[in-house]
Amino acid sequence: MTDVSFDRLRDVALREAWAHESLAFTPWLARNIEHIADAVGIPLEITGTEVSVGSFYADILGQTPDGGVVLIENQLEQTDHTHLGQIMTYLAGLEAKMVIWIAPSFREPHLSAIRWLNLNTADGFSFFALRLRVVRIGDSPYAPIFEVVEKPNGWERDVHAKVEATASAANDRYAAFWSAFLDRHPEAARRGLKVIRDSNLWLPSPPQGTILGLFITRKDCGVYLRGPSKSNFDEIVARFEPCRDALEERLGVPAAPRADLNWLYVSQIARSYTDEANWPEMIDFMEERSKLYLATLTELFGNPDP
Repeated sequence: MTDVSFDRLRDVALREAWAHESLAFTPWLARNIEHIADAVGIPLEITGTEVSVGSFYADILGQTPDGGVVLIENQLEQTDHTHLGQIMTYLAGLEAKMVIWIAPSFREPHLSAIRWLNLNTADGFSFFALRLRVVRIGDSPYAPIFEVVEKPNGWERDVHAKVEATASAANDRYAAFWSAFLDRHPEAARRGLKVIRDSNLWLPSPPQGTILGLFITRKDCGVYLRGPSKSNFDEIVARFEPCRDALEERLGVPAAPRADLNWLYVSQIARSYTDEANWPEMIDFMEERSKLYLATLTELFGNPDP
């Protein structure tokens, strides 16, 4: 009979996993926003990190499926009055409807403040306190655990109904946009473009293991390059480095790697998919850029995988 080895689950300090708050912790949260979304029970989309608000910078900005602004403030240490004050400043400056405060532990006065805000602010505002633990078993990889310690009353019931309604409406709108794209440029189907119920559409691109992404949001639309899901972003950046000068010249955009989204060589225009009058311009822009990107990458790296 083979002996089975067991070990203890142990908590580690957050700074053991992330040495620096703004340079390591915030980018990781932005890249792994699904952990936060799962904790609060609603899909979230990142719209920016280290967003300027006067003389301060909000850690992460996102949005809900219905376009509501989400502010995420994160700390590697126990909560303090400074961050609470910043949250209130950002709340006004960014017109946020949802606030998510993440920390390894919360002082009772700060939890009381979150409870008071949930009870006394107008309908439509939501405040969350998320306790973050990092655990390991022996030398295993770090595992994050998010625990909601404060939330609005009746949140689960309300969010279930809201998410179903808004997600369905948004997904229908996405599908309508991609259908209009194919109606206007049917040849795009040969490159893999199809009707999907999502705001991001991925196409195969050279070199091997590269994705050409097309995206639409309430603020802008465009194209970008990235690697497959769960790929190492640094390796993707290094893949293009030998041809960086040629790519920047021909594509007309800088590499400007965005580690928060795993995107680089982003080309975009400020047009919202929510206004159908914008669709022809958005579609033509993304079609032209897609063809330019694929032609350039094919010339530099060869044909994409079949």
